[in-house]
Amino acid sequence: MNDKTNIYWPELAFEQWRETAGTLHMWTQIVGKIRMTQTPWLNHSWHVTLYVTPRGLTTGSIPHGERTFSIDFDFIDHKLIVRSCEGDIESLPLQPQDTADFYAALMDALDRMKLSVSINTLPNEIENPIPFPEDRVNNAYDAEAANRYWRLLFQIDRVFNEFRSRFAGKSSPVHFFWGSFDLAVTRFSGREAPDHPGGVPNMPLWVAQEAYSHEVSSAGFWPGSDALPEPIFYSYAYPSPDNFAAAKIRPDDAYWSADLGEFVLPLDAVRSSRSPDQALLDFLQSTFDAAAELGDWDLSTNRRRHFPAS
Repeated sequence: MNDKTNIYWPELAFEQWRETAGTLHMWTQIVGKIRMTQTPWLNHSWHVTLYVTPRGLTTGSIPHGERTFSIDFDFIDHKLIVRSCEGDIESLPLQPQDTADFYAALMDALDRMKLSVSINTLPNEIENPIPFPEDRVNNAYDAEAANRYWRLLFQIDRVFNEFRSRFAGKSSPVHFFWGSFDLAVTRFSGREAPDHPGGVPNMPLWVAQEAYSHEVSSAGFWPGSDALPEPIFYSYAYPSPDNFAAAKIRPDDAYWSADLGEFVLPLDAVRSSRSPDQALLDFLQSTFDAAAELGDWDLSTNRRRHFPAS
């Protein structure tokens, strides 16, 4: 592995930041639910997501009556920053603290700015959720680990956007889903899909079925969990076409996970490759090609035209 890889694609051993990851998962859920509550519904829940910035993660503009505001995670100065359209700013430290205290401090800041918001305080997509105002369990914050995670996110966001640009059909933004705690990008065939069976903990069935109302090829980055303590890239199709698991994909370190029902590429395989960008693009493209070919997608109108640089 060369020095550039070490600098720009940092290591993220799950065991070393498990507790911080769990805490950030809850904090991003609180911030994401504020956006979700205030923002008009977009297809496939695109209105709830966060976005990678040069300093962390952001909600983008959130409506509040005739006003707007935003909430940003800054993983350089380790602050949560709320900005209003009037120029008001509230800043909260990102530091070790109970999720209950983080929740209370953020809601107090919004009240002071006359931007009061009421959210469903039960976390989504996790087993045995603890309501945010009662959560004295998730309280770790390792600033160096949070910064390292964000530095990976902006590299991945950059490559995902390159991949997204190659497809002229319907595709999602590159966005961060706080429920599943992953960065994702999705392409659509244009055809409707069979009803999704659901089964995601603490997520209504209708949400899953609306999210997967049309055929997709989706890819993302997931930093790991207790069940799979390894950061991975993933790619899947819904519905999964016949023989998808047997498709030949790149690079060689990628494999089909029967447990997950998707292709997996370990982060360390990308970090240690001669070109992390190319290794990741190969994974994204080859898994999409397999999904599109085996799923009989009509790509005749979805190939991106190449325009000259301005």
